[in-house]
Parts: sequence; C-alpha cells; structure tokens
Amino acid sequence: MPEKLLTIFTAPKPFTDPHIVTIQHNALLSWSRLDQRVEVFLMGNEKGIAEAAKEYHMRHIHQVRCNQLGTPLISSMFELARQQSNSPFLAIINTDVLLFPDILTAVSAVQKQFDKFVLAGQRWDIEINERILWNTNFYSEMKKRIRQEGIQHTPMGSDYFIFPRVCYADIPDFAIGRAGWDNWMIFKARWENWPLIDATRDITVAHQQHDYRHLPDGQPHYRLPESRVNLQLAGGDHTIFTLFDANYQLEGGVIHPTHRSWRKFWREIEILPLTKWHSHALAKCFYYLFHPFKTYQSFRKWLREVH
Repeated sequence: MPEKLLTIFTAPKPFTDPHIVTIQHNALLSWSRLDQRVEVFLMGNEKGIAEAAKEYHMRHIHQVRCNQLGTPLISSMFELARQQSNSPFLAIINTDVLLFPDILTAVSAVQKQFDKFVLAGQRWDIEINERILWNTNFYSEMKKRIRQEGIQHTPMGSDYFIFPRVCYADIPDFAIGRAGWDNWMIFKARWENWPLIDATRDITVAHQQHDYRHLPDGQPHYRLPESRVNLQLAGGDHTIFTLFDANYQLEGGVIHPTHRSWRKFWREIEILPLTKWHSHALAKCFYYLFHPFKTYQSFRKWLREVH
C-alpha cells in the first residue's frame, strides 16, 4: 500500500434529497478513482454518510463538532483531519465537486518549490441530473462535457483548498456550507504570507449545480444567520478576500506571479495593512476609503439601529 500524499476531507449533506444524492455520489465516485495515494474522510452523522463511505471505501469520521443548529464546524473538521491522517497535504473540498487526476499533478509540482502554500481555483458550473457510472474514459469524457456545457464561475471564493498539513493550525468555528469561510481561507493565506496560488488553469473542478432546498426555508446559504456569524468570526467585510487576491498562478506546472494590472495594483494597496502590517484597525480604514458606497450603507444602517 503506497504512502498517502493527500487527504481529502469533506462534510456531505444528508443523502435524502434525490438530486443531492445523485451529485454527491457522482463527486465521490470521481474522488475514489483518483490514485492510491489519496485518502478521503467523510465527516458527520447525516443520513447516508456511513453507507457512502462504505460504498466508496472511504473513511467515515462521525464525531465532528457542530454548532447549535447541527452544522459541522470547520475547525473540528481540520482538527480531525490532522489527527487521523499522516499525509503531508490536506484538502477540504465540497462534496458536490467532481475532481480529476490533475489535482495530484498540481500538488507534486508545487511542493517542489514551496514548503508552505495554498492551492485554490475557480470551478466550472455544470448541470448534471443523472447518476454517472464509472468507465475507463470517465475523466476524459467528463472533461469534454465540461468544455461543452460548463460555465466558469466567478473568482469570488473557492470550492477547494489544498495545503501542507502545517498550515491553518488555528481556525475560527465557521459553519461549513455557509458563506464567508472560503473567503477567510484566502485572506488567511495572504495574512500569513503563504504563497496563494491560483490553480484554475491546471486543476479542473466541476461543481454540479443544485438549488437550496436542503437549507432552512430553501434560502441561499449567504442569507442564513450562520453566514452572518461566519462573517463576524472572519473579522468583518475587510477580510473578504477572493481568488483575485492570489499572488501566484500555476500554469502548465510552472508557478509565476499573477499578472499585473492597475486594478491589481490598487487592490494590493487596499489590503496592504493586512498583508504587510497585520493591522485590522488600519485595514478597516483602508476598506472604507476604497469602498465609499459601502461606507455610506454601513453608516445608514448604524443610524437606523441607534434610532
């Protein structure tokens, strides 16, 4: 049995809604065939997780801590992934995402150049409503389908983060599946001066589209109270970073600094208090200076609360 290179961990949604069941099985199938050097941890006690772990020969870790609403906490997931794995690299990935072998190629290329780093990237959104069956051409056929049907998502966040196990040793109690935590992961990389590498060109991830029926009242995750808590734990609006804030790119296995532009220049000035001086107070001043309309909105909201 080869030594593990990468441990993927995730907290699946309950296997109850028929469409969620379909896309999670598709994702786990794509993960299970990657490489013998990859192990996968399915975390949580939601319905169907234990059975899925058994079906795909993955490890079920049920003792993840949750918030008062029963949503798994990312801090607990990271802690468990470290405790119960020995691989040098970890990856937290959403369970509706299809993966391809290029994820391992990218990790191998980057580890030769950096001891600490964070790999993240944009996804391709695609509609898949049927259970996909395994065949020897699975990955090539899916990539062809993505090129034909997929739409590249904006660089607002990331559905995956890959990093050496020494990174992200301290994480707030974010609720998984709610807004804000992925933006904080990007912010944290820049705060710690870890190379934040946009791997969009080298790592293909396909997000299978779904609605929000599985969430309370069918609301999008970013409207839920847990998302507001996540934002508070992250530190506020000034810590909402995106893939645009990556300082490196991976292309063809080669790492190079991100392309320069005036937009990029001014963004780096805006976040300078965080990336260089580690001052949240000064960062908030810069944020309001660069975003006057949001400053105005915040001021009006404060006035309404006061009166």
